[in-house]
Amino acid sequence: MNAEGIPKGMKLSEAYRMAIEIGMDNDPRGRAAAEKELEEARKAHAKLEGAEKEVHDEERLWNPYADSRFSWGDGDVEAERLLWGIDIGTGEMVLADRLRERGEKVSAVVGHHPLGLARTPFPEVMGMQSDMYHGAGIPINVCEGLMGKRMEEVSRAVLGSNYNQSVDAARLLGIPLMNVHTPADNCVQKFFTDFFEEKDPRTLKEIIDGLMGVPEVREAARWNSPPKIIAGSGRNRAGKIVVKMTGGTSGPKEIYEKMAQSGIGTAVGMHFPESHVEEAKKNHVNLVVSGHMASDSIGMNVIADAWEREGIEVTPFSGFIRVSRN
Repeated sequence: MNAEGIPKGMKLSEAYRMAIEIGMDNDPRGRAAAEKELEEARKAHAKLEGAEKEVHDEERLWNPYADSRFSWGDGDVEAERLLWGIDIGTGEMVLADRLRERGEKVSAVVGHHPLGLARTPFPEVMGMQSDMYHGAGIPINVCEGLMGKRMEEVSRAVLGSNYNQSVDAARLLGIPLMNVHTPADNCVQKFFTDFFEEKDPRTLKEIIDGLMGVPEVREAARWNSPPKIIAGSGRNRAGKIVVKMTGGTSGPKEIYEKMAQSGIGTAVGMHFPESHVEEAKKNHVNLVVSGHMASDSIGMNVIADAWEREGIEVTPFSGFIRVSRN
């Protein structure tokens, strides 16, 4: 039954495609930019020949997010109950199998962070950060120049990853496996962008107080993972706030100098590497961590709510804080 008590049903492939569509609707660049990427992907695909065409990932023709894929299983299976977790490894797949052994329904396991088909190409989505920072006032040529170098660095870093470890477990256990990364992150990007526009906090303390009013953030705080100021102090005025929740992973550390020059006072993100903290402090840009698991969960909940409305049961695990807003 859906929220109105009307029976509904979806195949796994339909539920997955719905998640991608929700991500496109919430893309910080606008849906048109995502559609443009698909148009370019189709043109590139038409030119492929031989082995390149044979191994080409055809999901690129309708899914603009390289870090989200249906990596294994039958998409025609009914999506009755999905186990959704932030990080999926062999242990999570074995847990899903144990639940099945106990008689519980598990249609598929859904991960958030990239795995399988989505693991090594995931740095491709980082390009969207250029548009995000440009929207905040940094010249696009500067954004793209800095981001290109960082994308190459991350691309090299993931080349040695054991990308199919969890997929092999899924295959041997016979459990479908997919992951939804940037589409969910797009949702939390929009959530917090709208949130801070409405709250218009004056100080960093007011940012923290506002974050503590969000159910997922408050729940994480109960587990000793509250939002934190990691550059600046509670008394500091926030100034212009930029939200960084999507775009794959951390961007270039050099962006903080450009932020300061463009009048940005505070960046709010899920987490920041130490090199970013040093650069932010050097350039007097405040940094506030909203929390990784809490922030991921906010975006995931937008999609989970949509699935629930279609009659799909979503069971959270592996760090996912489920809060229904249906």
